[in-house]
Formats: sequence, C-alpha cells, structure tokens
Amino acid sequence: MVGEATVVRLAVVAATVLGLWLGARLLVDSAVRLARRAGLSELAIGLTVVAMGTSTPELVVTTDAALAGAGDIAVGNVVGSNIYNLAFILGVVSLLEVVPVERSLVHRDGLALVASTLAGFAAMADLTVGRGEGLLLVGSLVAYIGYLLAAESRRGVEPGEDSSPPDSTPAFDVGRNASPARNAALLAAGLAIVLVSGHFMVEAATALARGAGVSEWVIGGTIVAAGTSTPEFAVSLVAIRRGRVGVSVGNVVGSNVFNVLGILGLGAAVRPLAVSGAALESMAWLTVLVVVMVVALWSGRRLSRAEGGLFALSELVRWALGLLGIVG
Repeated sequence: MVGEATVVRLAVVAATVLGLWLGARLLVDSAVRLARRAGLSELAIGLTVVAMGTSTPELVVTTDAALAGAGDIAVGNVVGSNIYNLAFILGVVSLLEVVPVERSLVHRDGLALVASTLAGFAAMADLTVGRGEGLLLVGSLVAYIGYLLAAESRRGVEPGEDSSPPDSTPAFDVGRNASPARNAALLAAGLAIVLVSGHFMVEAATALARGAGVSEWVIGGTIVAAGTSTPEFAVSLVAIRRGRVGVSVGNVVGSNVFNVLGILGLGAAVRPLAVSGAALESMAWLTVLVVVMVVALWSGRRLSRAEGGLFALSELVRWALGLLGIVG
C-alpha cells in the first residue's frame, strides 16, 4: 500500500519536472535569441547556448544536493543524465528520423565528449571528487567553450547574420524583434523557476529513496536524471521535427560535456562529493556508451533507426536493473 506521504512526494517530483521544463525553455528561448543576433551557427548554438540552458536543471539539482551532503544524488544526477541523454534521447530522436551528423560534431566534439567522460571517471575513481578536481574540470570547460567561440570567429559569420538555410523553419521562436529587456526578464523568470523546482525535487527524491529502500544513487541516476533531462528531450524533439539536426544533436553532446566538466566541477567546488561504489559501475556504463556512440557516428556520420532503438532499449534495461536493486 502506497502511503500518503509517498503519493505527495511523487506529486512533488512530477510538478518539479514540469517546472524544470518550463523554466529551462524560458532560459533557452531567450538565450537563443541573443545568440542568433550575435551570429552563432546552428551547431554552435546547440553545443553552447542551448546545451547550457537545458542543463540548468542538472546544475541546480546537483549544487543543491551537494550543499545538502547528498553526494550520490549530486553525482548520480550528472552521470544518469548523460546516459539518459545519449541512450534514450538520441535513441528516440533517431527512431523518429535517421540522424545525419556534421563532420565537425563527430571529429571535434565527439572527441571532447570522450575526453570529458574519461576526465569525470578519473576524478571519481577514488569515490570522491575534491575541490581541486572540480576546479580543474571547470577550467577544462572554459577552455572548450573558448575554443568553440574562436572556431566560430574564424568561420566568419557577421553578427546578426542568419546562419541557417533561407527557407528553413527555425527550431525555436527566434523573436528577432524582442527587446533585450524582455529577454532579460525571461531569463530571470526561467532561472527562478528552475531554482525553486530543483530544490524541491532534491528534497522529494531523497525522501522517496529513503522511504522505499532504494539507494540514493539509483534515484539520482534514474528518476532525478530523467526529470532534469526533460528540457533536453523537449528541445531535441522540437528541433529534429523541424529539421534542425545541428541543434538537436549538438544540444545532447554539448549538454553531456557541460554536465561532466561544468556541473560536476561546480558541485565539487561548492562541496567535495563522496559517492558509493555504484558510481564506478555507472561511469563504466557511460564510458562504454559514449565510445560506442562516437564510433557509430564516426563510421557512418549518422545514427540509424536500428542503432537508436538499441540505445533506447539499453536505457530501459538500466532503469529496470537499478530499480529492482540488481545494480546500484
């Protein structure tokens, strides 16, 4: 029999998922408007602006969990979100439509994805992520973003120039005529919603884990991870249905790099993170998934429906094993 307290906590988690989605969309939409005005390409917007915007829930939840001393939820959210992004989100997207990928995404950003994952694995190899390691991860993210922006500068698109095909439908409501003040207000509103939603999600998820006898690592790596990845899922689906593959795939790859280097790094910088041995199992799973995904894209520069189906199925298996207590 499910108790009243459990029902309330599940309702809180559901409400916070909605809040995270709404807040992140406000952040992303307003940030994309500014980025398009600055002349960033579709792929660069996906890798940087959209990726950071949709990763805001992970940032808030991980930081809040770190401050509360819930290391497994803080790190499990990052690792679980990355697995969910690659396996389930890209898997489902490719089931809807075969996903072609730009050469630069595979060669440059695919390598960055592998390198960031290995860096995260190395940082938590001793089951702790210290402040020094966190700051090193954040510094690596800054260098990566700087490299991307420098590459955009060399590309030579003038500020305000639209880098998308002339007759294509934008993946977002670009709102070229929106005032800077309106965009700033939307950014602030989106951030406030994400902050409040993330705080209550951590509290409810922690209580659920303790009440159900499920480890905090499993809760952080499944329910919390899927909840904080809701914006990535929504953005990728909207983008791919409107033919904007660069935003859809770039959003997932960029979010994963940002999650490990930026969010895990910031969480550890705020408070050193201690995790259970299950972290190494999940990181091993993530590392294999990343390598397989990059190799698949490198070999064919596309993600087929069959490949996407297998990736999505692997995530369902991971959830089942975790929630049944077989792993984690």
